Amino acid sequence: MKISLESFDKAFENRLRLQIMSVLVANAYYDFNSLKELLNATDGNLASHLKALEKEEYITVTKSFIGRKPNTQYTASAKGILAFKKHLEALENLIKQQKG
Repeated sequence: MKISLESFDKAFENRLRLQIMSVLVANAYYDFNSLKELLNATDGNLASHLKALEKEEYITVTKSFIGRKPNTQYTASAKGILAFKKHLEALENLIKQQKG
């Protein structure tokens, strides 16, 4: 049986991006430092993957200050949530095909 990969979103091929979207879909928002700690990622690695998701318009970025300290928050966009759910459905279908 041939496996169709057309339903998979290339934006989620990377493990860290998949983890980022999982966190953001499950939570209203998350800030940079909390994501970094939760996912055990470096600043540069996390920033580059967040930028890739932002470029796809899968996440929105809100920058503010808490006192004098900058705070960057990330939220999954409606487009991102839909794309993520479609990607998960494609994974589930692949598993079902292999079992069936």
